[in-house]
Amino acid sequence: MSQVTIKKVWLCGFCISLLAVGCTSTNSSSIEAKNDGQTNIPKEVITSSTNDPSKGELYNRIEEISRTAQGRVGIAATVLETGESVALNGEQRFPMQSVYKFPIGMAVLAQVDQGKLKLEQKIRVDKSDFVSERQYSPIRDDNPQGVELSLAQLLKYMVSESDGTACDVLLKLVGGPEVVTKYLRQLGVNGVIVANTENEIGQDKSVQYRNWATPEAMVVLLRALHEGRGLSKSSRALLLRLMTQTPTGLRRIKGMLPNGTVVAHKTGSSRTVNKVTAATNDVGLVTLPNRQHLAIAIFVSDSTADDAAREEVIAKVARAAWDKWSQ
Repeated sequence: MSQVTIKKVWLCGFCISLLAVGCTSTNSSSIEAKNDGQTNIPKEVITSSTNDPSKGELYNRIEEISRTAQGRVGIAATVLETGESVALNGEQRFPMQSVYKFPIGMAVLAQVDQGKLKLEQKIRVDKSDFVSERQYSPIRDDNPQGVELSLAQLLKYMVSESDGTACDVLLKLVGGPEVVTKYLRQLGVNGVIVANTENEIGQDKSVQYRNWATPEAMVVLLRALHEGRGLSKSSRALLLRLMTQTPTGLRRIKGMLPNGTVVAHKTGSSRTVNKVTAATNDVGLVTLPNRQHLAIAIFVSDSTADDAAREEVIAKVARAAWDKWSQ
């Protein structure tokens, strides 16, 4: 073989090697960029989709259920002890409405743990603190001239009763929405945004969309609560008790579960405007018969279905997850 021929062969091989390296680098960069956009997703959601051979059946079931919502539905559910998961539109943003009182409650209790606030301290609620008449507030309705309540009482009103006035008073007490959002970031929760007061949300229907969560990020927050991250044992126990004792949303996550099932949850609901309901939500921790825990977040947004149909979607999805993972 001539020297010219040898050089041609060598150059050809060298170019092929460079091309292979370039392709590998491009693929790696694409994968890294894709993963960078998934920081809000719990690892379980990413890995179990390939490890759980029966995930498809549950996914198909909840997708079928969601069609009756006549709107946009977002779902994420994870068995915390095993990592088995399912998600539908899990990375999309949904208006939280009163679901956001759950992360606000965590931020309040975190400041109690830090000694900045005390459960027994008294707080004056004036008429100027009341949310509008269109918004739910037993504090306002029962005390039209204002009232003095302990922080513990305000927490109960906010979390268990979903009182808008209590929420705004506590949100102001901790330093505002930006403080709550900073607390969430410290917990590694990036897909939950608290931006406005209840009063602001009630004044303009578009504002509720600024206070949003992705279903998958909400499951991350529920995991943090379950594991006690960001809260002391006593504060965690108090918040779970308030979320378990709430009388709201009995036809949602709890609606089709067996009697006696322990569900620590927080609902969120908007008004219906021009036959469209922006938010019908429920998120929580469900204790399964085997003592494992299901973290589940279900958001029904911009729906033209009636109240019963929207709540039935949530109940059926929760039941499908229960049937799958309670065996």
